Amino acid sequence: MTVTGTDTGGNGKAQELPVEQLKDAVRDLGQALMVRTLTKASSQVEGLTQRLNDAADDGGGAGAKMAATGVKKIVQGDSPLKAGIGAGVNGAKEKVKKAVGAGDGDGGKGKGKGSAKVVNIVEEFDVGLPRRVAYDQWTQFADFPSFTKKVESVEQESDEKINWRAQIFLSHRSWESTIIEQIPDERIVWKSKGAKGYVDGAVTFHELAPTMTRVLIVAEYHPDGFLEKTANLWRAQGRRLRLDFKHIKRHMMTQTLLNQAETEGWRGEIRDGEVVKTHEDALQDEEADAKEKAGSSSA
Repeated sequence: MTVTGTDTGGNGKAQELPVEQLKDAVRDLGQALMVRTLTKASSQVEGLTQRLNDAADDGGGAGAKMAATGVKKIVQGDSPLKAGIGAGVNGAKEKVKKAVGAGDGDGGKGKGKGSAKVVNIVEEFDVGLPRRVAYDQWTQFADFPSFTKKVESVEQESDEKINWRAQIFLSHRSWESTIIEQIPDERIVWKSKGAKGYVDGAVTFHELAPTMTRVLIVAEYHPDGFLEKTANLWRAQGRRLRLDFKHIKRHMMTQTLLNQAETEGWRGEIRDGEVVKTHEDALQDEEADAKEKAGSSSA
């Protein structure tokens, strides 16, 4: 049915109004306004997406890329929920790539932007032992596999060089440590090298009382290789090292505490990576000092 209207036009005569034509014109105008609005919004969204991408490229990181990806997917017709999930997956991929050094132009082996972060561990614990006994126990590196969890073997190549083999995550890794400085009853400082990660660090010994010693440890785990760098995201190696330090403390407070007289350590001295006093020379000096003190006391 066609609907029409009438108008007298001011001359008393009825005239038919073009209602259908007016309705078509209004509909066309509405569609034109809608297209214009959507085009403008799309342009603004695309501009926002580009700005977010630019921000990510300039250092905005995975968060900016996630936002840009989400906006783009919504423009393409995805629901906000689906767009958010897609953006989250993309952001996770970017985070993993950045952490393991992927896409840095040299297979992830280069320094700088794509290199993995170092795991820093700072620990301290007190043991009910004289400082000398605590120090001597620590220098018995070959005993570590018997009371730690993941240290599999320790080979003392020389007084200043030690070869370690341990389980790191799901693999087995080996590295060589060189003692840079070792002062009896005071500190041990070492540097390491290894194809699949290594540990640098220092341990110091502080007397709190004649039978109480504080042990301070600073260690740096340098991951290398895809497995180590991926595990590094969750700080797995740091937790592993902290747990092994607790095993060392437990051993000192049980076995070492009960067998103090049997604990013999390496009493030599190392400076700048070289032995400046051997274990035998150090024992002779200690014996001479003890005799001198005994003679002074008797006099």
